[in-house]
Amino acid sequence: MTAKKPPLPSKEQLAAFIREAGGDVGKREIARAFSITGDNRTYLKAMLRELADDGQVRKGAKRRFADPQALPTITVVEVFAADRQGDLLARPVTQADWEISKSVSDDPPHIRVLAAPRIRPAIGVGDRLLAKLEPAGRHAYTARPIRRISHGTARLLGIIEAAGEGFVLRPTDRKAGGEFTVRAEDLGRAKPGDLVSAEMLPRRGNRFGARQARVVERLGSRAEPKAFSLIALHANDIPYVFTDEAVAQAKAAQPVTALGTRADLRKVPLVTIDGEDARDFDDAVFAEADPDPANPGGWHLVVAIADVAHYVRPGDALDRTAKERGNSVYFPDRVVPMLPEELSNNLCSLKPDEDRPCLAAHLWIDAEGRKRAHRFERALMRSAARLTYTRVQAARDGHPDEATEPLLETVIAPLYGAYAALNRARIARGTLDLDIPEKKILVDEQGNVTGVSVRERFDSHRLIEEFMILANVAAAEALESVRGPVVYRVHDEPSLEKLEALRTTLATVGIKLAKGQVLMPKHFMRILEQAERMPQREMIHQMVLRTQAQAQYDPENIGHFGLALRRYAHFTSPIRRYADLLIHRALISGFAMGDGGLPPDAAAGLHDVAEHISMAERRAAKAEREVVDRYAALYLADRVGADFAGRIAGVSRFGLFVTLAETGADGLVPISTLPNDFYRHDEARNRLVGQRGGRTFALGDALTVRLMEADPLTGSLVLALAETADSLPQRRPARIPRPKPRR
Repeated sequence: MTAKKPPLPSKEQLAAFIREAGGDVGKREIARAFSITGDNRTYLKAMLRELADDGQVRKGAKRRFADPQALPTITVVEVFAADRQGDLLARPVTQADWEISKSVSDDPPHIRVLAAPRIRPAIGVGDRLLAKLEPAGRHAYTARPIRRISHGTARLLGIIEAAGEGFVLRPTDRKAGGEFTVRAEDLGRAKPGDLVSAEMLPRRGNRFGARQARVVERLGSRAEPKAFSLIALHANDIPYVFTDEAVAQAKAAQPVTALGTRADLRKVPLVTIDGEDARDFDDAVFAEADPDPANPGGWHLVVAIADVAHYVRPGDALDRTAKERGNSVYFPDRVVPMLPEELSNNLCSLKPDEDRPCLAAHLWIDAEGRKRAHRFERALMRSAARLTYTRVQAARDGHPDEATEPLLETVIAPLYGAYAALNRARIARGTLDLDIPEKKILVDEQGNVTGVSVRERFDSHRLIEEFMILANVAAAEALESVRGPVVYRVHDEPSLEKLEALRTTLATVGIKLAKGQVLMPKHFMRILEQAERMPQREMIHQMVLRTQAQAQYDPENIGHFGLALRRYAHFTSPIRRYADLLIHRALISGFAMGDGGLPPDAAAGLHDVAEHISMAERRAAKAEREVVDRYAALYLADRVGADFAGRIAGVSRFGLFVTLAETGADGLVPISTLPNDFYRHDEARNRLVGQRGGRTFALGDALTVRLMEADPLTGSLVLALAETADSLPQRRPARIPRPKPRR
């Protein structure tokens, strides 16, 4: 009697086996695991090819396969730090490996480097290694060094402080693992209270000896205004000093006074609408009912954007510095502009009652907000008013002021009429509309935090967003019509792993995300609608956000998933985004609008430029978050010991991340401070469960917490449950950098 052959595995079973294998797995190993022999190997080969084509597995060298969200087994890593126990920590070096890492988490993977006695001299911080990675948990690996590729010296930022008869360096990065000793001869020109760049030194004696550092450069004093943003700029390698050549070129620029071949829009009542604290105004809007009888209820819109390409030409000093920066960076206490202030705050700022060159998009939509036609032209405009979101919304709500009242019927009402049509189109196509509270830090001229609040959003904000989205779509379509090069703004679909994690978490709060269907933004909107009246509403919005892929720039178009758009390109902010300047130049070239277009060979280098400006955008966002966190910690430092209402925003094996309702600031409740029990991390359900008492702490739960420590230097808050805080040991008060008054 012949043995019955096992059934052939499905694609889902093959993908699950490869994911669970951890590292790379060969076709022979897969065949052996499923007892696949003979002619059935052809079936296996076809299934693996389909899985690789679908992106469910990653195909490597020598017919080996792996989880697409796992780092390659053989990887180049860089040692960047040593923890308190002396273990070396590393991160991937290549851009491709970073992108794999980003698909799982915004944080770098945790890679612990194992000892390698045969490599001499001993591996140290800053070294680059070829290593074999072995999974050690979600987004965590151990690295077995194969060989050293290069030596290096790791840098870190920190504050010098006196300690007894010596000195210590207190790192600004909370992941650095504590203080470093600094000998007097290694201080250089630095003194206590200074922000410095330092290099780690090898430990003296055994691996558990004191960690030492040497000051390389004094960057300033922590007591100076804007110290927090200075830390973020240096920590993220963001350039913030313009070259003399770029400054000279900006100062030599002259306003455009002659109309020439430009269209004349100076009599069109275009207005700018921005925040109260905005200093550059690079977009202006106008709307009127479309007089065409073939378009009843339709609208004619004008979106006029500062003509930065007139002043910044390909390859000149301003262009080189703008490309290097990639974008402007916005901190509570300063703006680091992409272009010098002579342009960003003056000649390229659409100030009221001043002639300014612009690139204008004329847009025609029907009564349901669908675009019927578009046309681009270079023009000269004169802004009729500098308005703010709050003033425009107040006027719309029946409370105009002396500036908005004369514009209410002729300018503001038509803008809202066109917005209503655009909003109908947005709802019809199923755009993902996340409501994520944004912390607003109020800082005075001395750098003191005067308040932390959640930024309000009005229909006036959404009005401008919809006008800009329409213009961006038109720009992409216009360039495609003339076969011009386009740097698209693309947004991929969520990864399968992130969707599965979201599906599991939503199930714990009674929301179902069905399997087996092609997910679209409208499906996520249904989730948000179900969550609207739930106590976990904000947390569910955050979870849906974390599920999304990261938007980026790319000459290859895959569409924009979140906006539910097939083509999309950034056109509306060339003062602060290099991508938009590229689109302006492409339009100028594609439609023969004069000088300042793209050079003939521009298309060949667009992939590299798109990759660079995507990186610049990510580093700016990271720096902005870090500064907001530091200012929030500074604001709360005087309230250590106070109780706050909060909600669990994240659960990990080492504690609970809690968002405070009053300020939107986030802090950690360490697992060691939870009520006496042994807590198990239920990763699938995002909760900690007490093994003896059964008490559960789950994502979205409301808590009352006590602020135990606020460290402005690292931007971290340590919290404890108010019910158990009194029984915990008192923490050392954080050293708070206080700005000194300006003289």
